Amino acid sequence: MTKDFKILIVDDEVEILKCLSTCIEKKGFAVETATDGERALGLTDERSFDLVITDLNLPQMSGLELLTKLKEKYPYISVILLAEYSTVELAVKAIKMGAYDFIEKPFEIKALLMLIDKLIDQKQYWEKTVTFEDNRRKTYRYENIIGNTSQMYNIFEEISSVAATDISVMIVGENGTGKELVANAIHYKSLRKDKPFIKINCGALVEGIIESELFGHEKGAFTGATSQRKGMFEMANSGTFFLDEIGELTPYTQVKLLRVLETWEFQRVGGNETLKSDFRFICATNKDLSHAAMNKEFREDLFYRINTAIIHLPPLRERKADIPLLIDYFLKRSCRKMKKNIRSISNEAMCLLMKHEWPGNVRELSHVIERGVAYCNGREIKPDNLPSTIGTGQVLNENELTLNLRSKTLADAEFNLILNILEESQWNLKEAAVTLGIARGTLYSKMKKYGIKKPF
Repeated sequence: MTKDFKILIVDDEVEILKCLSTCIEKKGFAVETATDGERALGLTDERSFDLVITDLNLPQMSGLELLTKLKEKYPYISVILLAEYSTVELAVKAIKMGAYDFIEKPFEIKALLMLIDKLIDQKQYWEKTVTFEDNRRKTYRYENIIGNTSQMYNIFEEISSVAATDISVMIVGENGTGKELVANAIHYKSLRKDKPFIKINCGALVEGIIESELFGHEKGAFTGATSQRKGMFEMANSGTFFLDEIGELTPYTQVKLLRVLETWEFQRVGGNETLKSDFRFICATNKDLSHAAMNKEFREDLFYRINTAIIHLPPLRERKADIPLLIDYFLKRSCRKMKKNIRSISNEAMCLLMKHEWPGNVRELSHVIERGVAYCNGREIKPDNLPSTIGTGQVLNENELTLNLRSKTLADAEFNLILNILEESQWNLKEAAVTLGIARGTLYSKMKKYGIKKPF
């Protein structure tokens, strides 16, 4: 593609211009040069360019002014800025205005060439994704898990392999990588797919509650136990039991869980009757339980009981080629919920999203796109519709996704966020409240305020 990729270099220092153009031409690119912004604009009017590399400190018309005019007339042209040390903050601002990236002077030509190669790869991938979007998307999805990278294909194969068996599975990955989606996929591809799929998040429950949730209780077992209640082990009989964040279990509960997994027998809290349950066990964690077991922070015997099969989910930063596919999915989902007709993400916004490290992984990306849809008043999401930290390397504060909105969109954004979290938790109000970071009573009040009702 190099010979078809046309580059315009703009710099008022002739020696730098000559050096850059010679080195880039040696790599097979078609290169033209200009010594000022006016000449650069004239060339872009006469010819088609894929990339403009410009210095920030140009005479008469600054690099920022050139960037603004280029984006107004030719939004598809990518722009890389060359910035002096003293203007790095200005260059970061330029990225928010639509620049693809900036390189601080002095720099090695190798770094610039690598950046150009990266840009070409991203453009090729994005064009390929858009071109084949409708008729190929099904090949990228596996039980609502989206990905086309080799890492995700390996995950899909592992899911198929373990789903055909009845062995215990441990899913390991950072928060937001999709551990629950994988557990769902294993269940619904197994022979138990028509039986119950029961799930619980250990991190969302206090110690005094979790035992009752898991084992159930008899009437009068403790204050407030006004009737007998089945526990999740009992409800999961013949189906699948998914224990999320197993690393949060207390040592006492770990002992009781180990006994259940060894004998498939248990007693309700306050009861004497021994009950049996036949279920497939899946657990998930964001911790290194092997290391925790070695340090006596997690029971070693329980660890060896649950790690028969382990599926490691990669963080989103290690599979960035999947980001355009995920964005497309979240964009369409958010548009359906908000009844909007936003058709695309601008190239500049896409570049910012591709640069971000995504500490919150797929969940964070989902929230960012939902926020972008809430902000966008046109047909295309642009950099201004994204949180200010996207693309700058900073860790995104999730409160910024929902609370730092213009007042006219705050109610809509909060409504859609609450509805989205409720749907993701399958209308488990306790789990939804924990995810939202609010008390359950507050969630009830907000549901009443927005007229949100459980659909079943």
